[in-house]
Amino acid sequence: MTMNMRNMLVWAILLVLLLALFNMLQGPSQSAPSNEINYSQFMNQVESGQVSSVTIQGDTITGQTTGGATFRTTIPADANVTAALRSADVDITAQQPSEGGISPLGILINWFPMLLLIGVWIFFMRQMQGGGRGAMGFGKSKAKLLTEKTGRVTFDDVAGIDEAKEELEEIVEFLKDPSKFQRLGGKIPKGALLIGPPGTGKTLTARAVAGEAGVPFFTISGSDFVEMFVGVGASRVRDMFEQAKKNAPCIIFIDEIDAVGRSRGAGLGGGNDEREQTLNQLLVEMDGFEANEGIILIAATNRPDVLDPALLRPGRFDRQVMVPNPDITGREKILKVHMREVPLADDVEPKVIARGTPGFSGADLANLVNEAALLAARRNKRVVSMAEFEDSKDKVMMGPERRTMVMTEKERTLTAYHESGHAIVALNVPAADPVHKATIIPRGRALGMVMQLPEGDKLSMTHQEMTSRLAIMMGGRVAEELKFGKENVTSGAASDIKQATRLARAMVTQWGFSEEIGPVDYGEDQGDVFLGQQLMQSSKISAETSAKIEQEVKALVEGGLKEARRILTEKGDDWVALSEGLLEYETLSGDEIVELLKGNKPHRDTEVPPKTDGGSPPSGAVPVIEDDEDEAPSTGNGFEPKPGGA
Repeated sequence: MTMNMRNMLVWAILLVLLLALFNMLQGPSQSAPSNEINYSQFMNQVESGQVSSVTIQGDTITGQTTGGATFRTTIPADANVTAALRSADVDITAQQPSEGGISPLGILINWFPMLLLIGVWIFFMRQMQGGGRGAMGFGKSKAKLLTEKTGRVTFDDVAGIDEAKEELEEIVEFLKDPSKFQRLGGKIPKGALLIGPPGTGKTLTARAVAGEAGVPFFTISGSDFVEMFVGVGASRVRDMFEQAKKNAPCIIFIDEIDAVGRSRGAGLGGGNDEREQTLNQLLVEMDGFEANEGIILIAATNRPDVLDPALLRPGRFDRQVMVPNPDITGREKILKVHMREVPLADDVEPKVIARGTPGFSGADLANLVNEAALLAARRNKRVVSMAEFEDSKDKVMMGPERRTMVMTEKERTLTAYHESGHAIVALNVPAADPVHKATIIPRGRALGMVMQLPEGDKLSMTHQEMTSRLAIMMGGRVAEELKFGKENVTSGAASDIKQATRLARAMVTQWGFSEEIGPVDYGEDQGDVFLGQQLMQSSKISAETSAKIEQEVKALVEGGLKEARRILTEKGDDWVALSEGLLEYETLSGDEIVELLKGNKPHRDTEVPPKTDGGSPPSGAVPVIEDDEDEAPSTGNGFEPKPGGA
């Protein structure tokens, strides 16, 4: 029975009860009532022979007249009416007076409305308490037990994180055969902490561990422990482990454990708040006096830096398993997993798609496959082809096209020269990633963009690559100045300037690429979450050092500006040719740009409007997008350059 049918049945029962109550209360008033007369009237009727029969019950007489009318009267205590009735030849019936006063039926009728209200109140209270496990069920655990009878997930459904799976396979073997480790004196780790960026498959990996081991799987979020009442979270932790003991061996999975596992003593309210009480109870349950054999705790977070050190010590979360974004091989495996349920055309190559999606997480790749399937459905296709995957990849990376946006010819020309400035500088700096695509079709918040894809997975950037990036970022601003004059430069380079300043500041304050400042870290600690700590960190830098940092940052950005001006001045013909090509074709792939600069026009079908798929994308790790924004600058697409270690 569904919840809607159950609710309808409850309301129907309540309606029937109310109708029955109404009828019962109305019943006595609708019956033929006796006419109440006084004693004198009664005696006059008896003497005149108008009474045919009477019933005497105590001091009450009810009877019927010769005309068929009924009456009722009360006789005095000392009256003797029997003789008068007999002399008038009246039929007399005597009954015993009732001893209990009101009959049980009368009591029920009188109390039925109150009993009905009490019953309805109890029913609704139980309904309200059902989701929260009762009015006194605040301390009950909200963990959900998944037995994986349907939708079972195994390691075959998890791809791209082979090292993480190897770390967890030992836990699976222990759950299947604990004696294998116990006879040698080995103890299985009590907890495994999955660390990685959002969307990399931490939750899916935990479910796969439970699916492989075939044991009960309790899942709960870190925020489910925290309530407004102090002590509720600790009670829920205790109840959760009590349930786990009854189902051992089992797995408890806590998602987003940083919600309850943050370092103690850092709060503004002291050490007696609800979250710290919950964390203390969790620490005791994991490794206290009472051992919890057969219970393995798996947690996931993307903020390991804020966790309390007591959580990470041996005996609690013994293992920290990294679940990073996949490399090109992992991306290919993930794509094949998500493509199982999608009908594919013969031209679909997961390896090519994997090369063109650097930096994508497992969730991003799942979204890409879904977008391609939706696009194929909109195009009324029966299978998903490579064209849909390419168009969906561009949509995910650069935003949806806005072909209906009205742009004047002046704006189109300015955008074309701006984007071609980025592209020409990128093709002529000492170290840069290949240009994958250039377009002046508005996408998302940008009027146009140039996209670069690295040739291989990269974990760091050299100083030459960084200075080249600065020149590429400033290429659009220089192009506007050379083409339209300094007085006609627009605000379209706002995002470029912001990214260039951020990169230059990181080079000076974090990576030691300034001889004047030296290899000293002056970057603010992003892990400090309180304003006072941030101000304290900032106050460590003197005014003189801060001024030097600003000078060095400005010098690096201006150096990129000068390099971009030199390249566009020397390669002016290529710059103009590419700008005219963008105005004609709107979108050019990297190969088409190279051919255009050689004097060869791209081969396009004149009956088909320009498309944005280009050719096969080169391999890469972190795509770089230079855009000309039509609104306030934003870091929205999430594919900004990220120099430095992984």
